[in-house]
Amino acid sequence: MTTDTQIKDILTRTRRIALVGASANPARPSHDVMKFLLEKGYDVVPVNPGLAGQTLLGQPVVASLRDIDGDIDMIDIFRQSAHVPALVEEALAQFPRLHTIWMQLGVMHDGAAQTARARGVDVVMDRCPKIDYPRLMR
Repeated sequence: MTTDTQIKDILTRTRRIALVGASANPARPSHDVMKFLLEKGYDVVPVNPGLAGQTLLGQPVVASLRDIDGDIDMIDIFRQSAHVPALVEEALAQFPRLHTIWMQLGVMHDGAAQTARARGVDVVMDRCPKIDYPRLMR
């Protein structure tokens, strides 16, 4: 269980986020969360193989985490829980300075969380930064 203090610390130190499962559909939660994070000043890299090469909310979309240049502080996952282990492994290999794996509402994977935590990475499961930010970052 991640505490409010830990979440506030994560939201404070995070600068660049890879949003996996980004959607161009404004009715989708991932689109709304991406828009919110951009408005709060985060650098958000949308990840979606179906939209790769396009622009989403002014940001170039990449197909996978491997296609991101530079470091990422946090991976925000909008994918089914079954996809989380592979995403965590890819993120840990790709981003040596990664400090947070964030799994959105309804997304949980204890094994992947344990793998990330063993590497010193914070893990948030079944939460949404768009909900936690206004509550904690006053």
